[in-house]
Amino acid sequence: QVQLVESGGGSVQAGGSLRLSCAASGRTFSSYVMGWFRQAPGKEREFVAAISWTGGSTHYADPVKGRFTISRDNAKNTVYLQVNSLKPEDTAVYYCAADLSGCSGYGCHYIGSWGQGTQVTVSS
Repeated sequence: QVQLVESGGGSVQAGGSLRLSCAASGRTFSSYVMGWFRQAPGKEREFVAAISWTGGSTHYADPVKGRFTISRDNAKNTVYLQVNSLKPEDTAVYYCAADLSGCSGYGCHYIGSWGQGTQVTVSS
């Protein structure tokens, strides 16, 4: 099972940007579909974005399309989430996930591993 460590969260004003990073351990990182999810207080965890093992295919949830960009560097075993034009409703704990399957813009059917999460807080 891959180990995931997120970083890059913080507090920003509306309209600001952050880059979240997720460092993965294990030699099979490059074969995994990777993704990001988020959970706001009092709400269920929801899908944000996913990226294929080559980086050539991505999926985004509708609320983040055009504002968030997922990318990966297989040489560094790292997946990123660039979050721009942040809104207060983007406030949540953001979780990295590995070994995904069956992903679309609505979510994934299978999630193999989770990170511990990084907090993003957006003030108006």
